[in-house]
Amino acid sequence: MAEVDTATRPPASAPPPAKRSELSETIRFLLKLALIVWLFRSFVFAPFSIPSESMLPRLLIGDYLFVSKWNYGYSRWSMPFGVPPVPGRVFASVPARGDTVVFRSKAPDDHDVIKRVIGLPGDTIQMRQGQLILNGQAIPKQRVADFIVPLSPNFSARECDAEFIQSAAGTATCRIPRFRETLPGGRSYDVLDQRYIPDADDTALYTVPAGNVFLMGDNRDDSADSRFPSSDEALPGQPQGMGFIPLDRVQGKAVIIFWSTDGSANWLLPWTWITAARWDRLGRGFD
Repeated sequence: MAEVDTATRPPASAPPPAKRSELSETIRFLLKLALIVWLFRSFVFAPFSIPSESMLPRLLIGDYLFVSKWNYGYSRWSMPFGVPPVPGRVFASVPARGDTVVFRSKAPDDHDVIKRVIGLPGDTIQMRQGQLILNGQAIPKQRVADFIVPLSPNFSARECDAEFIQSAAGTATCRIPRFRETLPGGRSYDVLDQRYIPDADDTALYTVPAGNVFLMGDNRDDSADSRFPSSDEALPGQPQGMGFIPLDRVQGKAVIIFWSTDGSANWLLPWTWITAARWDRLGRGFD
């Protein structure tokens, strides 16, 4: 029998690698992109849009801003839609009085909300005749120039009481009394106060529980905030708001406005995206 010289036998060729389909490559790319976006939105910055007038004059309906996520630590509400439901909070810290924060409301229809931090754990808070009383001290409230904003699809006569609408040269504007509040330590901000409203301007004395904050809107006559109990805590016929907000529901701190529109744009007409933009608001930061 003849012997075969294995040294001269040509090596067997390796099978060609399996080609990935274009569909599978696309799916892999989209999954990676989704993971990156989820991580960025959860731990670095998240966008937020202003849907109501409760933070006038600082924020207008149609403003879009970025919220930084690392300032106060991370909890389940740092994640989009609160998923996964991680218990507790890590790298926790307490906001400063005057910070503008986004948080998750406690009510059964919980949703993202933006308000200003007024009270910290242990603080006492009360409104007397529209004056903010913090730890027994009346917070200075100085009358400043009226807040004036043109009426638009994003800020119509519905958002501006008829008493404050003025028309001149064919342009209707909303003109509302504005005040400057200054917290202990020198932090100051503008608030709107149109008229005396008993439930909002004269309240009980609140003591902020441990692990919670007391939040208020700058538009004092049109803000459902910590002055009123949340819907699951309110008595029948009692005004509803947010109540005290647990710190683990605070998602982040408002940083900068990156877009703003008056609502007049037609998405099918690209040139109106420019005319509807409120360019003077872009890039505005927060103290």
